[in-house]
Amino acid sequence: MLSRDGTGPLHLQLAEQFRAAIRDGRLQAGHRLPSTRDLAKDLSVSRSVAQAAYDQLHAEGWIAGRTGSGTYVADVVPLQPVRRPRARPTRPADEELLTLRPGIPYVGPTSDAGWKRAWREVAAQPPARGYDHPAGLPDLRAALVEHVGRVRGISCGPENVMITNGTMHGLHLLLTVRGRPGERFAVEDPGYLSAAITARQHGLEVVDIPVDEDGLVVSELDSDLAAVYVTPSHQYPLGGRLPVARRNELIRWARRTGATLIEDDYDSEFRYDVAPLPALAQLDLDRVVHLGTLSKLISPSLRLGWLVASAETVDRLSAYREEASDWPAWPIQVAFLAMLRDGYLDQVIRRSKRLYSERRNHTCAVLEPYGQIIGQDAGLHITLLLPPGADDLAIAAAARAAGVVVAPLSDYRRSISGPPGLVIGYATPTDENFHQALTILCEVLSRR
Repeated sequence: MLSRDGTGPLHLQLAEQFRAAIRDGRLQAGHRLPSTRDLAKDLSVSRSVAQAAYDQLHAEGWIAGRTGSGTYVADVVPLQPVRRPRARPTRPADEELLTLRPGIPYVGPTSDAGWKRAWREVAAQPPARGYDHPAGLPDLRAALVEHVGRVRGISCGPENVMITNGTMHGLHLLLTVRGRPGERFAVEDPGYLSAAITARQHGLEVVDIPVDEDGLVVSELDSDLAAVYVTPSHQYPLGGRLPVARRNELIRWARRTGATLIEDDYDSEFRYDVAPLPALAQLDLDRVVHLGTLSKLISPSLRLGWLVASAETVDRLSAYREEASDWPAWPIQVAFLAMLRDGYLDQVIRRSKRLYSERRNHTCAVLEPYGQIIGQDAGLHITLLLPPGADDLAIAAAARAAGVVVAPLSDYRRSISGPPGLVIGYATPTDENFHQALTILCEVLSRR
């Protein structure tokens, strides 16, 4: 029977009923079908519906016409489609857990006035005509020049700035244009594994460099490295800050070897002891490519960041992007520009810094009995070094079983061994969930 309740056009319903009959063998190859006139009369539909159904089946090869003798089922071996049971909608696994994952900022339950103003500005404008500039909206690049100069101490112009979809997108663009398969690419160990993965995807040889309490150990760098990925303002995940003497040593090494330094400005805005440290890029934009992101400031879901480099590098990246059409969407760029112009981003940083400072203090006080806390002077997480012999992977698994997500330090290591630990983020949860998660984590640690 055909349904007239809006489940689909009648001719397509009819065609599907014929297909089903052929698949299950009720209609065999060579079987003669009724004329469109007779079929329409039997089903109480117009002849055009019957004709449209036959036209569809004929086009797909299910039926064939014989001149002067009607329409027949074609000689086709039916293939039964795979029918999979429809899964019940489920939430991601972590969504049902309390999370102390690092690197995710706090997002309140409701949108605030600054956020709404930014998107009203987007809605008040007509869509952009044509394609955007491959390096990003000119006004946004100019606003970022002021921002990185004031906040990160980088002296540059709009020609040095490119808008990206985030830190790893910026790295991908850079390696696509400047990387060559087989080149050696250094990463911190322990460090940001996504950088190593991205480098391998571009055919580079990843070289692990140790870190100490101050960050990257520059003396361990070989002279044949093409690039070094470094988090100098707040080493991820151990939290060290590269001191001036070692920064100067790193720049001198890069000038001597011709290597590129890729500075991941990881959560540098959130320092609780002193003002944010100046960026490495302020020392030499010819040797340093600076990567910034909104992920740690507002939300990772925005997928927006920026790259600051030499004008020559930005030009080469722009030429690639113009061919690949690989740049952020116009609305999010306009909204971000409004956030910068209205001072909303500065407001978010100030507000978040107060919250994170309080949570950092509480996290350190609660977890102090269970190990050595490092990296507490900045960022959105602390690292808890566990006693020798502890199994951080097992502890993280036990915490998850109890309902709390934390990151084992072993997950950030590649080839260089070190003490076990937990990387514990304190920014993401609501106040209630934050305190509950810490209570559960302490119960797990007390049993180990």
